[in-house]
Amino acid sequence: MSELLDQGITIRPVAVDDAEALAAAYARHRAYLQPWEPIRPDGFYTADGQRSLLAHAVAERAAGRSHYWVLADGPRVVGRIALTDMVHGAFENGNLGYWVAEDCQGRGLATAAARHVCAFAAGELGLHRLQAGTLVHNAGSRTVLARCGFTEIGTAEKYLRINGRWQDHVLFQRILHD
Repeated sequence: MSELLDQGITIRPVAVDDAEALAAAYARHRAYLQPWEPIRPDGFYTADGQRSLLAHAVAERAAGRSHYWVLADGPRVVGRIALTDMVHGAFENGNLGYWVAEDCQGRGLATAAARHVCAFAAGELGLHRLQAGTLVHNAGSRTVLARCGFTEIGTAEKYLRINGRWQDHVLFQRILHD
C-alpha cells in the first residue's frame, strides 16, 4: 500500500501506529508549520493526541469520507497529505491539503504526493473534482497545485483561521473526469 515518491521517501495511508512518529514530526516542525496552520493545543504534539486523531482518520477512511497519508523516510514522518470532506452523488468532490517537512522542501515531494492522491481520487474513488486552498502568500503551494493541473478559481476572504487569525485563501480546483 506504500509507493516510492523519491529517494527513500514513501507515501502510505496513515495508521494509528504512526502516532509517535507523527507527533515527533509535528513537534520538530512546529515553528515552521505555525504560519500555515491553525493554532494547535499542546496535546496535538503528543503521541496520545496524535493517536486519537489517527483513530478518527482511520474511521473516516472506513466511512468513505476522508483519506490520509504520511510521507515517510523510513520510520521518520516528513509530511502528510489528506483528501477530506468528500461528497459523492452529484458533486463527487474532495478537498486536498498537505505539508512537507522544512528539511525536505525543494525535492518535489508535495507535487509527487499530490499527483498520487489525484490519481487515487480519480481511479479508486471515482471523484470528479478536487479543490484546494492556499494562503495568498504561499507561493510554494500555489506552484505545487499548478504543477498538478489545478486551476485558480478565485480568492475567498477570511476563509480559514490560520495562526490565530482569519486569512484570505486562493482557491483552486482540478477536474478529474470530463
